[in-house]
Formats: sequence, structure tokens, C-alpha cells
Amino acid sequence: MDVEVRTLASALSGATEERVEGWTFWRGTLDGYPVIVSKTLKGLAGAAAATAIAAERYHPIAIVNQGTAGGHEASLRVYDIVVGTYAVNLGSFKTGFRPAGRGSDLIEWMPLDLTRSDGSAGNDPNARRMRRFEADGPLLAAALSVKDRYTRGRVVEGVIGSAEVWNSELDRIKRFHDQYGTSVEEMETFAAAQIADLFHIPFLGIRVVSNNITNDGAYDGKTAAACQEYASEVVKAYIKRLGQVGRAGQVGRVDKSGLPADLSRRSAERVGGSSPVADERRRGTP
Repeated sequence: MDVEVRTLASALSGATEERVEGWTFWRGTLDGYPVIVSKTLKGLAGAAAATAIAAERYHPIAIVNQGTAGGHEASLRVYDIVVGTYAVNLGSFKTGFRPAGRGSDLIEWMPLDLTRSDGSAGNDPNARRMRRFEADGPLLAAALSVKDRYTRGRVVEGVIGSAEVWNSELDRIKRFHDQYGTSVEEMETFAAAQIADLFHIPFLGIRVVSNNITNDGAYDGKTAAACQEYASEVVKAYIKRLGQVGRAGQVGRVDKSGLPADLSRRSAERVGGSSPVADERRRGTP
């Protein structure tokens, strides 16, 4: 959503706008480091496509997906921020068999990890598990290192659930929370995490609670700007880490450790409700 990227885009120095078909990217600098902000569009397909475009076009060394979400825990208040230790797909299930007229029962639904099977995932017992994408350690550490700078609410670690479903059934929400540990739900993080994983790019999801049906927390659109302000601090902290690594003489390929090579060639990028920290050429020793 536009409200989820404008604060980030305006934070860039010397920003210019670029378009790739339906996706918009802003290029500029943050603390003197090249950064790109992208509007991923709503939903899993839009987020996946935007992340893939960014990976090919800007070659990120890290991705931070950020935006708004609905709460799955009564302890979470509007404006609290969840830093995602994991992202899960709440839209990938195989239902139990029920004959006509018997309705539906969520308890019988089995999660499907589509990445576990080359054949029919619905018929593969090995695919009957919830796929989880774990946060990159250095990115998570950067996010937690600046949590005290966020004053609009708490910053907590949790699980971000994604699906193109707006859940308003409290029993369903409770089951997702109890069974898969979800703290919040939204519609993009898992897709961005999956694409980042395929490109071997370190990833972190950050979501602000914009509403919470479990405790009657009413929707507040201003939460989006608050999340972007926090995400900017996270990226700055990560950039600072990159600089410290550079001064220590660390040179080589960027991998899951998040340690980069040749900092003079690097840029940082944010992809839409997400944000990658990127290298324009993604070079380094093998």
C-alpha cells in the first residue's frame, strides 16, 4: 500500500523514481549508503514479483520486509511491532475429506509445504508440514539493537503469518496462534521470504500491529508510518554493521552470515512493504 512506503521513500536523500511495469522503486541514499525503496503491491503474488524484480535488478545483500498487520495475540496492542523470527504461509493447506452437506472443519486441515515435493504435494506425506522461513541472524540482531528507539509501542519477536485471507474468526485465529505460533497476520511477508531464500539473500520481516480483533484494537492507519520509521532505524543499524565489518577488513561473498564484501560497491535496498539492503553487482570471491 502507498501508506506503507511513502515515509521510507521520503527518508531517502536524492531519491529518483523508477518503474518496472506495475512496480515502483525509489533510489537514493540513507546515511550516505545507497538504498532502494519499492512498493510491492498487495498480496503474495505482487510481493513475490517485486522481490524477484529487485533481486535481479538491484542484487540485494539483504531484504527487510515491513508493513502493517492484524494481531493474533491479545497481549499485542496497536502500534506494537513484531520482528519476525519466522514467516509462515497460512494459505497452504489440504482439507480433510468431507462429503457434500457436511460443511468444513479447520481442525482437519493439514499444512502443505509445497517446496517439499516435486510431485503432488497433496499426496506426499513429506509435504504435510508448515513451511517456515527463518530470519537472518545479523538482520535480527540489528533490529533488536534499536528497539529502544521505538517509542510508540513495544518491539517483540514473533511469527508472521501470511495469506490472502482476512481472518475475523477468533477460533481460527486462536488455532493458528496455538498451532503455528503466529503473532500477526498479513499478506506479503512469506512470499518475499520465499523469493529471498531462492536467491540466497538474507531476510527479515517487520510488521506493526495496525489492528487486533483479539483485544478489540481498532485499525489505525498511522501505524504504517511508525513502522517505516522503525524500519529505517533497523536499516541504519545494519548499514553501520556493514561499515564495521568493512573496517575490520572482511572481504568476500555475501552469504547467510550477512557479512558483505567490498563495501565501496554496495547499496542498500528496501523492497516495498519490504526493504532489501543491496549490492548493485553482487560480486565477491566464490
